[in-house]
Amino acid sequence: MKVGIAQIRPFLGRVDQNLDKHAQFIEQAKAEQVDMIVFPELSLTGYNLLDLTFDVARVKTDEQIQSLVEMAAGIDIVFGYVEKSSDHLLYNTAVYASDQKIVHTHRKTHLPTYGMFDEGRYFGRGQRVRSFPTKWGRMGMLICEEVWHPATTYLLAQDGVEIFLFLVNSPVRDIRTEQFANQREWRLLTQTNATVYGAYTLFASRVGSEDGATFLGNSHIIAPDGEMACEADIFEEQLLVTEIDLDQIRRARFQMPLIRDENLELTIRELKRIQKRRIEEVDGL
Repeated sequence: MKVGIAQIRPFLGRVDQNLDKHAQFIEQAKAEQVDMIVFPELSLTGYNLLDLTFDVARVKTDEQIQSLVEMAAGIDIVFGYVEKSSDHLLYNTAVYASDQKIVHTHRKTHLPTYGMFDEGRYFGRGQRVRSFPTKWGRMGMLICEEVWHPATTYLLAQDGVEIFLFLVNSPVRDIRTEQFANQREWRLLTQTNATVYGAYTLFASRVGSEDGATFLGNSHIIAPDGEMACEADIFEEQLLVTEIDLDQIRRARFQMPLIRDENLELTIRELKRIQKRRIEEVDGL
């Protein structure tokens, strides 16, 4: 399977221009015979939208969303946008489309509200974390902050995921070291999840600047044994393309069968106990 990660510099709040940029990268991916192209979080809108959030929101059936799905004819596509739901809520949403149809959507479940982040003010919280079938096996999408919460990747792994798709907008910080702090931390997260769950991990990260924040880039792909398959530069737009060997998933899980040996019943039982204790503690206040 040949995969591509579109490390792009979105235009803040300009959906039309971002559609053109997606089209350029899709055409390049087709020329390189890519099977699937993955764009970063909120790739159609940019990140720090603030009061623009409502203006750039689109329903799933909007003609701009459908045009993007259709222009990817011949390859599968993953992208991010601001979704306007039927009950008038806005979500930070990732889409997986195949054969010119949307086959799965994921709404961001963990919304950061610390530091420069204020997503909880503008977005509703997603309520599901699920893997889904594709031509190449089961995949699961997570959006930035979600990856930092171990329960999300655990849930996907228990739901049969074989390829993690992480869509990210990560501003750089701590420039005193040889690597940026978030660069080191993301590498640790992607390698750990790939190794523990014996899954490919695709990290799609944007570049560019918004309101003084500069986004890292350094998109990369980690193989199921935790080794780096390929990586993009920091700060520069790039289509990162590589072949991945899906048989590596089987080999990695045979050598370290952690998913096979997982005790899901124990986890569920103990979580119910913890939930009950917390409810009792609240009721006792």
